[in-house]
Formats: sequence, C-alpha cells, structure tokens
Amino acid sequence: MKLARIGEVGFERPVAFIDHDSYVDLSDVVDDFDEGFFASGGLASLSSVVAHRTSAGDTHSLLGERIGAPIARPHQIICVGLNYSDHAAETGQAVPDEPILFTKSPNTIVGPNDDVRIPRGATKPDWEVELGIVIGSRASYLESPAQAKEHIAGWVVVNDVSERAFQLERGGQWLKGKSAETFNPVGPWLVTQDEVPDVLDLGMRLSVNGVTRQDGSTSTMIFDPYFIVHYISQFMVLEPGDLINTGTPPGVGMGHRPPIWLRAGDVMELDIDGLGHQRQSVREPR
Repeated sequence: MKLARIGEVGFERPVAFIDHDSYVDLSDVVDDFDEGFFASGGLASLSSVVAHRTSAGDTHSLLGERIGAPIARPHQIICVGLNYSDHAAETGQAVPDEPILFTKSPNTIVGPNDDVRIPRGATKPDWEVELGIVIGSRASYLESPAQAKEHIAGWVVVNDVSERAFQLERGGQWLKGKSAETFNPVGPWLVTQDEVPDVLDLGMRLSVNGVTRQDGSTSTMIFDPYFIVHYISQFMVLEPGDLINTGTPPGVGMGHRPPIWLRAGDVMELDIDGLGHQRQSVREPR
C-alpha cells in the first residue's frame, strides 16, 4: 500500500494512493496515521478495505489537493549520520564503526511539496535526500536485525534539510543545524514493506534548479535499515509512528568544491525508486 495524508495543514485526512493521480479515502475507518493507528495493528486491516474500495470504483482525483506528510507528528525523529561510504569520503571523514545518531525536532516535518524556509541567521543551508523508516510497533532491546523487520511499517522519502553553519560552527551540536521549521519534508507516501522488493537497491536522486546534485543508491549504505532499527533499540525505545532518517549519498552542497548553499528562490526536487517524488521551493525566513 501507498498511504498518504491529504488536505490543508492541520486538517489532513488519511488516504491510500491507487496511482499517482487518484486515491481512496480512509478517513471513515482511520482517524490518522499516528501512534494509535500503528500500535493497534491498523496496517493489517487496511489492505482489504483499500482493495474493496478500489474494485468498487470508490476513488477520487488528487487534482487540487495538497499532499501532507504521510505520518502525523511522531514522538521523535532519529537520524543516522555518515551512513553512506561515498558520502563519508566526500566529507573527508572516516567510515564510522558504529552508527552516528542524532535527533531532529519532530515539528520539522512538512509535506513533500511544502516550502522550505531558511532560518534567521543561516548562511549555509544544504540538502540531503534520504530513505526514511517508519516504525510500526514498539521496539526495545530487539534481539537481532532480522527481528527489526517485524517492527517496520514502511519506507518514506525524506529531505533532511540542514544548516551547516549552525550544525558545525555553533558548538558542534548537530541538532542546532537540523531542527529549523520545515527542515524535514516527508512523503508523498508511506510505502509498506511488501511493495519494496529490495530496500538496499533503490536509486535516489536530488536536483536543485534542474541540476542533478545527488544520484546515489541505498546499496552504498554502511548500516542497513534493519541493523539500524536493531541498533537504536539497544539505546532507546522506538514508539509506533517514529521516524528514522537513514543518511544521505554523496552530492550534498557541503561536499562540492567550492560548497554550494541553498538560497531563497531555489527549487529542490528529489525522489527514491518506488517511494515517490518531492518538490520544494526555498523561501526567506519568516
């Protein structure tokens, strides 16, 4: 299934996409794609509902609808740094022995086509196309990466927007450079695991103003998604609906020589095979 939330900000309703232009409405059977939905095993009961409504022709056109983030605000966003061998190389840093973890404020989440706003005082805004993991059930002290698969609801496209000066030059605390409002566009869909044959063989791309800046693959991940979920569960409890950003391939603005930074008026477009497409305009601070 490709689950999504559409509607104006704060009034999104849960749907399932049939194709890129049509959907079935699920708001009469699901309140939201949030902690309660995932914790109650809601995913398991939806497939038959979607199939029935699709076969009955109970579909709607997406025309004129805003697409929101496919999940409601999670408890936490956990991010993995330097998780692609070729990205570590472009930044001049060693491949880590263990995942580098940091957090990002949950209120950074916006829809896949919403504007990204440069924060006040920013000088080095940057982009990062990433595979996101949505947690489907509570995970604590998992016994193995294989067990982690049972706790994953699905996959999403994420743009882990970053302000490098805040991140690296203001005390070395990555949270500062990651948590400005609008800095985590998600979606358009939450794609369930059954629709992705091999999550470690997905092409991922990002362009700025039509120029390709990132063109990588999940195949160069250092730590795969199942290892990541298992690893994080040894240090904290992952709750249903939580989001994990798993790192980015090479081509970020910081990695260019000289560096390239986002400016107001720029347009970012990004996609991951089978997971959908995003498009954001960069705006001035509020």
